[in-house]
Amino acid sequence: MTAVETGPAPAADPWGTADLVTAAKLSPARAQGVFRAVLDALARPGTVTRFPADLAAVVPPALLPVLALADLGTGIRVLEEDGAALWSDVLSLATNAPAVPLDKARLVASVRPVAPAEILRLARGTADAPEDGALLCLPVTALEGGPSTWRLSGPGVPGEREVAPRGVPDGFVEARAEAVGGFPAGVDLLLAAPDGRLMGLPRSTAVAVVAPHAMTDAVTDAVSEEEN
Repeated sequence: MTAVETGPAPAADPWGTADLVTAAKLSPARAQGVFRAVLDALARPGTVTRFPADLAAVVPPALLPVLALADLGTGIRVLEEDGAALWSDVLSLATNAPAVPLDKARLVASVRPVAPAEILRLARGTADAPEDGALLCLPVTALEGGPSTWRLSGPGVPGEREVAPRGVPDGFVEARAEAVGGFPAGVDLLLAAPDGRLMGLPRSTAVAVVAPHAMTDAVTDAVSEEEN
Protein backbone atom coordinates (compact mmCIF):
# COMPACT_ATOMS: atom_id res chain seq x y z
CA MET A 1 0.00 0.00 0.00
CA THR A 2 1.16 3.51 -0.70
CA ALA A 3 0.42 6.96 0.57
CA VAL A 4 -3.13 8.14 0.14
CA GLU A 5 -3.91 9.95 -3.12
CA THR A 6 -7.49 10.95 -2.52
CA GLY A 7 -8.85 13.81 -4.57
CA PRO A 8 -9.80 17.04 -2.86
CA ALA A 9 -13.24 17.46 -1.35
CA PRO A 10 -15.53 19.76 -3.32
CA ALA A 11 -14.65 23.34 -2.44
CA ALA A 12 -17.07 25.44 -0.45
CA ASP A 13 -16.50 28.56 -2.58
CA PRO A 14 -18.73 29.98 -4.00
CA TRP A 15 -21.02 28.07 -1.67
CA GLY A 16 -21.67 29.38 1.82
CA THR A 17 -22.44 27.14 4.76
CA ALA A 18 -26.18 27.79 4.48
CA ASP A 19 -26.12 26.84 0.79
CA LEU A 20 -24.19 23.67 1.57
CA VAL A 21 -26.65 22.72 4.30
CA THR A 22 -29.52 23.11 1.84
CA ALA A 23 -27.69 21.02 -0.77
CA ALA A 24 -26.75 18.37 1.81
CA LYS A 25 -30.29 17.73 3.01
CA LEU A 26 -31.36 14.54 1.29
CA SER A 27 -34.88 14.01 0.07
CA PRO A 28 -36.50 10.78 1.32
CA ALA A 29 -35.94 9.16 -2.07
CA ARG A 30 -32.26 10.12 -2.18
CA ALA A 31 -31.71 9.07 1.42
CA GLN A 32 -33.27 5.71 0.59
CA GLY A 33 -30.96 5.36 -2.40
CA VAL A 34 -27.91 6.00 -0.23
CA PHE A 35 -29.20 3.63 2.45
CA ARG A 36 -29.69 0.89 -0.13
CA ALA A 37 -26.16 1.40 -1.49
CA VAL A 38 -24.72 1.12 2.03
CA LEU A 39 -26.71 -2.03 2.80
CA ASP A 40 -25.67 -3.65 -0.47
CA ALA A 41 -22.02 -2.77 0.09
CA LEU A 42 -21.98 -4.26 3.59
CA ALA A 43 -24.02 -7.33 2.62
CA ARG A 44 -21.67 -8.19 -0.26
CA PRO A 45 -18.18 -7.24 0.89
CA GLY A 46 -15.77 -6.33 -1.88
CA THR A 47 -18.42 -5.77 -4.53
CA VAL A 48 -19.07 -2.33 -5.94
CA THR A 49 -22.29 -0.44 -5.41
CA ARG A 50 -23.03 3.17 -6.27
CA PHE A 51 -24.62 6.15 -4.60
CA PRO A 52 -27.38 7.94 -6.54
CA ALA A 53 -25.61 9.55 -9.48
CA ASP A 54 -26.51 13.18 -8.81
CA LEU A 55 -25.34 13.41 -5.19
CA ALA A 56 -21.54 13.64 -5.48
CA ALA A 57 -21.35 17.02 -7.26
CA VAL A 58 -21.62 19.18 -4.12
CA VAL A 59 -21.18 16.82 -1.18
CA PRO A 60 -18.10 14.56 -0.91
CA PRO A 61 -19.32 10.98 -1.44
CA ALA A 62 -17.85 9.80 1.88
CA LEU A 63 -20.33 12.05 3.71
CA LEU A 64 -23.43 10.56 2.14
CA PRO A 65 -23.93 7.62 4.56
CA VAL A 66 -23.92 10.03 7.51
CA LEU A 67 -26.41 12.31 5.76
CA ALA A 68 -28.72 9.38 5.07
CA LEU A 69 -28.45 7.58 8.41
CA ALA A 70 -27.91 10.23 11.12
CA ASP A 71 -30.65 11.61 13.34
CA LEU A 72 -31.07 13.43 16.64
CA GLY A 73 -29.96 10.42 18.64
CA THR A 74 -26.88 9.52 16.62
CA GLY A 75 -23.50 11.01 17.46
CA ILE A 76 -21.50 11.88 14.34
CA ARG A 77 -17.93 12.89 13.58
CA VAL A 78 -16.43 14.33 10.40
CA LEU A 79 -12.66 14.07 9.99
CA GLU A 80 -11.37 17.22 8.30
CA GLU A 81 -8.05 18.98 7.95
CA ASP A 82 -6.68 20.39 11.20
CA GLY A 83 -8.68 23.38 12.35
CA ALA A 84 -11.45 22.94 9.78
CA ALA A 85 -15.05 22.31 10.75
CA LEU A 86 -16.99 23.25 7.63
CA TRP A 87 -18.40 19.83 6.80
CA SER A 88 -18.94 18.95 10.45
CA ASP A 89 -21.12 22.04 10.78
CA VAL A 90 -22.93 21.25 7.54
CA LEU A 91 -23.74 17.69 8.54
CA SER A 92 -24.88 18.62 12.04
CA LEU A 93 -27.20 21.29 10.66
CA ALA A 94 -28.49 19.11 7.83
CA THR A 95 -29.23 16.07 10.03
CA ASN A 96 -29.75 17.62 13.50
CA ALA A 97 -27.30 15.01 14.77
CA PRO A 98 -24.88 16.01 17.53
CA ALA A 99 -21.17 16.26 16.71
CA VAL A 100 -19.23 14.18 19.25
CA PRO A 101 -15.63 13.05 19.83
CA LEU A 102 -14.35 10.35 17.50
CA ASP A 103 -14.43 7.59 20.10
CA LYS A 104 -18.09 8.33 20.89
CA ALA A 105 -19.44 8.60 17.34
CA ARG A 106 -21.67 5.95 15.80
CA LEU A 107 -21.34 7.43 12.32
CA VAL A 108 -18.00 8.76 11.08
CA ALA A 109 -16.99 10.18 7.72
CA SER A 110 -13.79 11.70 6.43
CA VAL A 111 -12.96 14.26 3.76
CA ARG A 112 -9.21 13.69 4.08
CA PRO A 113 -6.91 10.68 4.51
CA VAL A 114 -7.63 8.64 7.63
CA ALA A 115 -4.74 7.68 9.89
CA PRO A 116 -4.56 4.10 11.22
CA ALA A 117 -4.56 5.52 14.75
CA GLU A 118 -7.97 7.05 14.06
CA ILE A 119 -9.35 3.67 13.03
CA LEU A 120 -8.14 2.29 16.35
CA ARG A 121 -10.00 5.06 18.21
CA LEU A 122 -13.38 4.22 16.67
CA ALA A 123 -16.11 2.95 18.96
CA ARG A 124 -16.31 -0.84 18.78
CA GLY A 125 -19.28 -1.61 20.98
CA THR A 126 -19.18 -4.78 23.07
CA ALA A 127 -20.05 -8.43 22.64
CA ASP A 128 -23.41 -7.66 24.29
CA ALA A 129 -23.97 -4.46 22.29
CA PRO A 130 -22.14 -4.79 18.95
CA GLU A 131 -24.56 -2.29 17.43
CA ASP A 132 -22.65 0.43 19.28
CA GLY A 133 -19.67 -0.08 16.98
CA ALA A 134 -18.96 2.73 14.55
CA LEU A 135 -19.53 2.92 10.82
CA LEU A 136 -16.74 4.83 9.06
CA CYS A 137 -16.87 5.95 5.43
CA LEU A 138 -13.51 7.10 4.09
CA PRO A 139 -12.42 8.42 0.70
CA VAL A 140 -10.15 6.48 -1.63
CA THR A 141 -8.80 7.33 -5.07
CA ALA A 142 -10.42 4.32 -6.78
CA LEU A 143 -11.80 0.90 -5.93
CA GLU A 144 -9.37 -0.90 -8.19
CA GLY A 145 -5.81 -0.59 -9.47
CA GLY A 146 -4.09 -0.38 -6.08
CA PRO A 147 -0.57 -1.65 -5.50
CA SER A 148 -1.66 -4.49 -3.19
CA THR A 149 -4.39 -7.07 -3.48
CA TRP A 150 -6.64 -7.89 -0.55
CA ARG A 151 -8.20 -11.33 -0.30
CA LEU A 152 -11.60 -11.18 1.39
CA SER A 153 -13.51 -14.04 3.00
CA GLY A 154 -16.42 -14.40 5.35
CA PRO A 155 -20.21 -13.90 5.30
CA GLY A 156 -21.46 -12.44 2.04
CA VAL A 157 -18.37 -13.57 0.13
CA PRO A 158 -18.77 -16.75 -1.93
CA GLY A 159 -15.46 -18.46 -1.30
CA GLU A 160 -12.92 -15.68 -1.61
CA ARG A 161 -12.87 -12.35 -3.40
CA GLU A 162 -9.86 -10.24 -4.31
CA VAL A 163 -9.91 -6.45 -4.47
CA ALA A 164 -7.25 -3.75 -4.84
CA PRO A 165 -8.49 -0.31 -3.79
CA ARG A 166 -6.19 2.59 -4.55
CA GLY A 167 -5.41 5.47 -2.18
CA VAL A 168 -5.61 3.53 1.11
CA PRO A 169 -3.29 4.69 3.91
CA ASP A 170 -0.33 2.58 4.94
CA GLY A 171 -1.23 0.46 7.95
CA PHE A 172 -4.94 0.42 7.12
CA VAL A 173 -5.36 -3.36 6.98
CA GLU A 174 -3.45 -3.91 10.21
CA ALA A 175 -5.40 -1.22 12.07
CA ARG A 176 -8.69 -2.61 10.82
CA ALA A 177 -7.72 -6.13 11.90
CA GLU A 178 -7.14 -4.87 15.43
CA ALA A 179 -10.38 -2.89 15.42
CA VAL A 180 -12.46 -5.95 14.48
CA GLY A 181 -10.50 -8.46 16.55
CA GLY A 182 -13.16 -8.62 19.25
CA PHE A 183 -16.00 -9.67 16.91
CA PRO A 184 -18.97 -9.31 17.19
CA ALA A 185 -17.74 -6.01 18.61
CA GLY A 186 -15.86 -3.96 16.02
CA VAL A 187 -16.23 -1.39 13.27
CA ASP A 188 -17.73 -1.42 9.79
CA LEU A 189 -15.93 0.42 7.00
CA LEU A 190 -16.98 1.85 3.66
CA LEU A 191 -14.59 2.95 0.92
CA ALA A 192 -15.99 5.75 -1.25
CA ALA A 193 -14.49 6.71 -4.60
CA PRO A 194 -14.81 10.23 -6.08
CA ASP A 195 -17.23 8.97 -8.74
CA GLY A 196 -19.74 7.82 -6.12
CA ARG A 197 -18.87 4.13 -6.19
CA LEU A 198 -18.77 2.32 -2.87
CA MET A 199 -17.25 -0.84 -1.37
CA GLY A 200 -17.99 -2.27 2.06
CA LEU A 201 -15.79 -4.02 4.62
CA PRO A 202 -18.05 -5.12 7.48
CA ARG A 203 -16.46 -6.32 10.70
CA SER A 204 -17.29 -9.93 9.84
CA THR A 205 -15.00 -9.89 6.78
CA ALA A 206 -11.46 -11.26 7.02
CA VAL A 207 -8.92 -9.30 4.96
CA ALA A 208 -5.56 -10.78 4.01
CA VAL A 209 -2.96 -8.83 2.05
CA VAL A 210 -1.64 -10.67 -0.98
CA ALA A 211 1.86 -9.90 -2.27
CA PRO A 212 1.92 -6.66 -4.29
CA HIS A 213 0.92 -7.04 -7.92
CA ALA A 214 -0.20 -10.66 -7.39
CA MET A 215 -3.43 -9.79 -9.12
CA THR A 216 -5.82 -12.39 -10.48
CA ASP A 217 -8.94 -12.23 -12.58
CA ALA A 218 -10.91 -12.23 -9.34
CA VAL A 219 -9.91 -8.60 -8.79
CA THR A 220 -12.21 -7.57 -11.62
CA ASP A 221 -15.13 -9.52 -10.19
CA ALA A 222 -16.05 -6.74 -7.78
CA VAL A 223 -16.23 -4.21 -10.59
CA SER A 224 -18.12 -6.47 -12.98
CA GLU A 225 -20.75 -7.31 -10.33
CA GLU A 226 -21.71 -3.64 -10.27
CA GLU A 227 -23.16 -4.09 -13.74
CA ASN A 228 -25.24 -7.14 -12.73
